[in-house]
Amino acid sequence: MGAGVMKKQGGGSRRRRRTTHSQPMAEINVTPFVDVMLVLLIIFMVAAPLLTVGVPVELPKTAANPLPSEQQEEPLTITIASDGTVAIQTSETPLDQLVPKLRAIAAERDSQRVYLRADGALPYETVVQIMGALNAGGFTDIGLVTDIGGPELGNEDG
Repeated sequence: MGAGVMKKQGGGSRRRRRTTHSQPMAEINVTPFVDVMLVLLIIFMVAAPLLTVGVPVELPKTAANPLPSEQQEEPLTITIASDGTVAIQTSETPLDQLVPKLRAIAAERDSQRVYLRADGALPYETVVQIMGALNAGGFTDIGLVTDIGGPELGNEDG
């Protein structure tokens, strides 16, 4: 991104002394700038999907259609890991503090929608207990998060 110097062109065959006048070049080379911006764009396009999941869990697979998303604020996600630990967004929360934290969060939010991500290896009882805690915390619109590609029940093809 350097600027160059252009020499003034003059006519004639006379010998000149060192009196040539140089003018600064007014053009900026933007090619390196564009190259850097394209590299940054590619880096962000690759890194953005990796930042969406906070707590790794093995979600159960289902053939259900996704829920419509019409929220203006960031969705609240509760994750239950395979060892039974519960996380609100990405911060781990002890079970005895879950309901008070949920009440505090519900008081600050406009939406009562919450997404529950539970590991597929967990017993159903654990998932239902956390759903009860969500209800006690003030969240009545609970969406269960699953992976796609599960069996389609009721399909005659098998």
